[in-house]
Amino acid sequence: MRRSQRRHRTVTAYWNDDTLVVLIPARMTRAEEKHWVTEMERKLLRSEPRRAAPPKASDDVLLARCEVLSNKYLDGTAVPASVRWVPPMRTRWASCTPVDATIRVSDRLRRVPPWVLDYVLVHELAHLREPGHDAAFWALVRRYPKTERAIGFLEGLSSAAGWGIAAED
Repeated sequence: MRRSQRRHRTVTAYWNDDTLVVLIPARMTRAEEKHWVTEMERKLLRSEPRRAAPPKASDDVLLARCEVLSNKYLDGTAVPASVRWVPPMRTRWASCTPVDATIRVSDRLRRVPPWVLDYVLVHELAHLREPGHDAAFWALVRRYPKTERAIGFLEGLSSAAGWGIAAED
């Protein structure tokens, strides 16, 4: 259970491995909380039966994958200091802080096909060279041949799950 001051009316739930995470407004009573936990668990179990969690790739595996992708698509010039999995982000698939060369990847991407994760990593690696989303940035990202296909996949995934995450941000 996670209470949020920013959340006013909506209740959201998702599986984090074997744990049900329910996000509710902070103002809800304990009775409302109990109701929504039960309701959201029932809803998730009905719509998507729990599957065994896939083996988790470590942060070290992500860092190694970034090195391969940087060498292949960005001339080896995008070198992150760290790459790590983080709890599901509300509005993004991943984020990059060019100042300290760190990349964070949403846990929501653990189950996507490898070529989709590669696109997200190339996108974030490109930010190490071009911080904004200008033409020079997109020229770097589009060196990855499955860019458009991966964007479509992420848009469909976000839409189907009701997450509202844009694929190109």
